[in-house]
Amino acid sequence: MNLILVICGPAGIGKTTVCDRLLQDFDDSLSRVITTTTRKPRSGEEAGKDYFFITVKKFKNLIEKNSFLEHELIHGNYYGTRKESVFGEIKKSQNILINIDVKGARNLSKAISKSSDFNGKMVSIFLKPSSLEVLKERLNQRASDSKADIEARLQTAKKELSFTDDFDHIVLSKDKENDYKLVKKIYLNYLKSVG
Repeated sequence: MNLILVICGPAGIGKTTVCDRLLQDFDDSLSRVITTTTRKPRSGEEAGKDYFFITVKKFKNLIEKNSFLEHELIHGNYYGTRKESVFGEIKKSQNILINIDVKGARNLSKAISKSSDFNGKMVSIFLKPSSLEVLKERLNQRASDSKADIEARLQTAKKELSFTDDFDHIVLSKDKENDYKLVKKIYLNYLKSVG
């Protein structure tokens, strides 16, 4: 039985760091679903590895063709999870990992539950900051966003925190090592339950 492991949380919480370590440690059983966005790549990001970076026009064409399981407009950029990205990996009998925002995770859950192409399990994990002040510090340390972007992300985070009950697991974020250990434990527990 395949697993869709969804890692979620506000911008700046450390989702990508946790996901990268999981993929490194479990490269034989876990593969990443690469999502699609219209935003520009950040420093160090690679097309086809971190995201599929496309134009707004191409993104809207994919929406018209019903190519996405879920898609959202967030802070002026589109983000989406393509059906072929998810079901292509499932056909390879891989457990898959999706790093996604809160709205996207909720929409993905609805879409997956209606899909006849998936008979596995979806497990969602929300990385929760101890406070918005801590999250603000992390966003400032990331040094990739303007002050206006940081304020917008904090406003979004306030809304996202109201949906934590929609997730299977909540991990109270402390530091990279602690967060990774807790997420890894959840994944290992799943592997044991189906092994």
